[in-house]
Amino acid sequence: MVLLRIPFHCLLAGALALSGSLPARSQTPQDAARRGGPAQGASSAAQDDSFGQATTLMQKGKNDEALALLESIAAAEPARRGVVKQIGIANYRKGDFLKAAASFKKALEEDPGDNEAVQLMGLSYYLAGRPAEAIAPLEKVQTWYPSANVDAAYILGICYIQTKDYANARKAFARMFAVPGDSAASYLFTARMLLRQDFAPIAEEYAKKAVELDPKLPLAHLLLGELYLYKSRLPEAVEQFQKEMELNPGDAAVYYKLGDAYSRLQKYEEAEKLLQRSIWLDATSTGPYILMGKVLEKKGETALAVRALQRAITMDPNNPMPHHLLGQAYRELGQTEEAERELKMAEQLQIHENAKP
Repeated sequence: MVLLRIPFHCLLAGALALSGSLPARSQTPQDAARRGGPAQGASSAAQDDSFGQATTLMQKGKNDEALALLESIAAAEPARRGVVKQIGIANYRKGDFLKAAASFKKALEEDPGDNEAVQLMGLSYYLAGRPAEAIAPLEKVQTWYPSANVDAAYILGICYIQTKDYANARKAFARMFAVPGDSAASYLFTARMLLRQDFAPIAEEYAKKAVELDPKLPLAHLLLGELYLYKSRLPEAVEQFQKEMELNPGDAAVYYKLGDAYSRLQKYEEAEKLLQRSIWLDATSTGPYILMGKVLEKKGETALAVRALQRAITMDPNNPMPHHLLGQAYRELGQTEEAERELKMAEQLQIHENAKP
């Protein structure tokens, strides 16, 4: 089982999409008079123009150029409101999250009621790898948007996990999924999030608690089975998958995972039957086809393995694994040219995959 670390700055496109702009403030004669006459008024008008240019540059993704203009405005008019927040937004957009957080903190000194700055400061601290500092502002966001801001609730829960505050993590995910904080479902959701964050021992504890609270809760036994499969505790994995199948016989993933466990136990006949059932229930997932190819090859049914792997490649041509397995199968069949082609493709795809940030 692959444990995934989710790229949250990609996941949260909706919550993190910033306006990137504050309206350029129009200049009035009264403003010019208060600033000391026409000369200072003209200077302020020039700063307004620069502010508008910075906004346009940010909208075009030219954040460094926007920052240069905004910082020049801040140097010329240190007391001008709104500039420091825009500096924070520009730094946020270019991925300089610590600088962004510092700017949003200053913006809140200027305007403590700026809710957007509070949220962006929390997200900036999180993305900078400082979950402990992200918690307080994100908790404030929850008091404003207890049901609407799902992305902020998700990140808050992850921050609690990373600071090992599992009880509050469970409450955050319960709010996110609109279930009671002490329910079996809340423990199950938290166990899944813990597993994604590589907190496997705590995930097992929470999954067990979910089963204890509700032995018939769908997907709880599946999660325990996945944990045991990951740890190569195969008999325990089989037991949990079988319990899940009794409760949830229409879930293709259960048959796939149980087939995986049986294949590792070298029970290939049982594995093949389960994988076929998984495919019948859901023909859109590549995993069962890839594992079917492995199982059929182990059984000596190489020609059938080739068909399963070809189907997997048709569905996911950029996955190196089925290409590699297909190359091995072709080699066993004596089809050298096809074997070398697939093995070379698998190598190239793997190199490309490893090069990704």
